[in-house]
Amino acid sequence: MDEDPVRSHERLHQVFHLVDLSSLSISSVAPIFSVAAAGSVMVRAAGPAVPLAIVLIALPFIASSGIFLSLNQHFPNAGASYHWSRRILGFDYSNFQAWIIIMAYFWSIPPILIPAAQFTLSILGDNTPTNLLQIVVAMGWALFATSVLLWGAKMTARVTQMFLVIEVVSVLVMGIWGYSVWGHVIHGGTIFAIGHIRWPGVIVCMVIAATIVDGWEIDSYAAEESQKPLIAPGWGGIIGALGVAVYYLTIWPILLHEVPLHTLETSPDVLTIWSKTVAPGFLPWIRIAILASTAGSLWLTSYILSRALFAMSRDGVLPFWLGRLNRHKAPMWAIVIPVGSSAAVIVLQLMFPSMNALFTLVLSAAGFFLVAEFLLDGINMAVFLLRHHATLRHDLKTHHHAVLFLGSLFVVLTLGLLEGLFLVYGPRYIGPDIDWVTVVMIGVGLLHVLWIKAVRRQQTIVFNPDAGDLFAAGPVAWRLSQDK
Repeated sequence: MDEDPVRSHERLHQVFHLVDLSSLSISSVAPIFSVAAAGSVMVRAAGPAVPLAIVLIALPFIASSGIFLSLNQHFPNAGASYHWSRRILGFDYSNFQAWIIIMAYFWSIPPILIPAAQFTLSILGDNTPTNLLQIVVAMGWALFATSVLLWGAKMTARVTQMFLVIEVVSVLVMGIWGYSVWGHVIHGGTIFAIGHIRWPGVIVCMVIAATIVDGWEIDSYAAEESQKPLIAPGWGGIIGALGVAVYYLTIWPILLHEVPLHTLETSPDVLTIWSKTVAPGFLPWIRIAILASTAGSLWLTSYILSRALFAMSRDGVLPFWLGRLNRHKAPMWAIVIPVGSSAAVIVLQLMFPSMNALFTLVLSAAGFFLVAEFLLDGINMAVFLLRHHATLRHDLKTHHHAVLFLGSLFVVLTLGLLEGLFLVYGPRYIGPDIDWVTVVMIGVGLLHVLWIKAVRRQQTIVFNPDAGDLFAAGPVAWRLSQDK
């Protein structure tokens, strides 16, 4: 029989302060890595209108950060989005959102491992490494990220903060350097006009941009590890969501103005090409900054997925052993298995070229599922306000219900429209089969819900009353059970 992890000594340690949560949220966005890795794809899709695409996707994401704050104040839980839907809309809806979360974050890890290896080898002077060498170095980064996470939440925060300093300094230096030579550079100067915007490309760029403006939500998945779970989680996310907008609206005008558009479209690393073109003396530092940003993104994406899997295992959606904690109170198997599986994916991708096209499409679908996560959370917030909120025992005047409700509707409508348009225009800019790959992955998610319904006779909702869950008033039990 599976071991039940819902015991007092299987609880996560509450170690994070607001500073820790904020640094996790900012670092998880990984702006330096994100621009370097996804920049050329975004420029090919939207051209000089990349900043417009970022603003358009940032608006519902910033609105989502307010939704995350409110839901955290009611249900602080390691499962975050997955747990909120479980409390508000029920098991089947939650189990589908669990699949969405797994697809979004798992398929975001392999696209980090390969660039991590390439950036490392580039710093060492090898710009044309063999596939085998890339695999070896990627495995090294996977082991390092796994080690950081297995040492527990506090160690993860401290290592993240060290890497974050490098990234923040790099953005500041790039901004100062880039704008100081603005009037002297004539390479780019590409200014978009509303009448010449490629709107289908902007839409595709928005979905791609979803993978570079997300990450701030990590503090919600760290809620159970916060020392003040009803206060701190959510605020770090808002800081991260606003910070990412500032980051990208600082970096992208510099790139588009100072580097020719065709060069950005064909460059595998737009930041390195900018430095070579405008600031050669900054090149060694920018390479180190890209690598530091890549590394932080690797273990923080894995952190989000590990906490979500931990919560799912407690609820009986996944095997209980997946949520077992080590002596540092880290969910070891929920860390090791996803990172190890991601490493296996890149081995297949690099060693078997015939599989590369399929994996490229699947990895490209990660943006669709990241957008879907926030779309479903918008639905969670709207339903919560309409159905459940009045039953809670607290001062209703402290909440801005109208703003939250309108914000949730804005998120649902904009992200729902974006997802639909992506299926229409995605094949033109990403690959002819991206829509079918995405639909198949959604279909597998629906089968996942039916399988859980048929096989798992008993599902649960697990929460921590010590963390301040507002539904957990008084001496309540750790587990709420529901027979299915």
